[in-house]
Amino acid sequence: MTEQPGQTVVLTGAAGGMGRAITKALLDSGRRVVLVDRDAKALQELAATAGDAVFPIQLDVGDAKAVDRLPESLPAHFKPVDVLINNAGHDIGGRTRFDSGSADDWSNIIQTNLIGLMRVTRAILPDMVKRNAGHIVNISSINAVRIIPDMAAYSTSKAGVHMFTETLRGELADTAIRVTELQPGLTRTNIILTRYRGDKQKEKDYFDQFRMALEPADIARSIVFALDQPAHVQIAEMMILPVNRY
Repeated sequence: MTEQPGQTVVLTGAAGGMGRAITKALLDSGRRVVLVDRDAKALQELAATAGDAVFPIQLDVGDAKAVDRLPESLPAHFKPVDVLINNAGHDIGGRTRFDSGSADDWSNIIQTNLIGLMRVTRAILPDMVKRNAGHIVNISSINAVRIIPDMAAYSTSKAGVHMFTETLRGELADTAIRVTELQPGLTRTNIILTRYRGDKQKEKDYFDQFRMALEPADIARSIVFALDQPAHVQIAEMMILPVNRY
């Protein structure tokens, strides 16, 4: 493996549990991070702990016009973008049978997890193509390739991310740009709490069903592993699961 000091990374969903762990791992590896999140308060709290190596941008990936302005929002010392990590996502209203859930909830999940990811990628990728350099990391899920009942919208969004990533990698095959997909299993992040709209008991009950769960740092460490490979090595896809021991 080889270190890549001084790289600039744009990270969406930076202020959530997964995002915070990824931010720490990136900073520990010597990279600069553009922190992108729609939660302004949480974003500023995170930025305040990280010093000059981060630059916060409050942005909802579902806001098309704001996403289009993202490249011009970056200060000169955070350009060019070497790595884009598409981490923003949610399952608000999820873990509900499709016919019982809200059509608005299902639409919002798709808009954030898939359409938002594609929009951010479209905003950042042209400069990577121009420079013939860069790395895109998309956080998918085991839901992309496994059928899990009562998660139709979320799983559809992640299956879309999987196919988008595969297709993008094919389209960029003649370039030096690397494209990586991570498929985490159950991870202890706040996505479960937001799924149940802040109901801590439901969050606890959900995790109590399972023997083991990953920690956000496990995913962050895997991302850095993919980024640190030599330029001729592309980690195309990585599924990360907890060990199901008692």
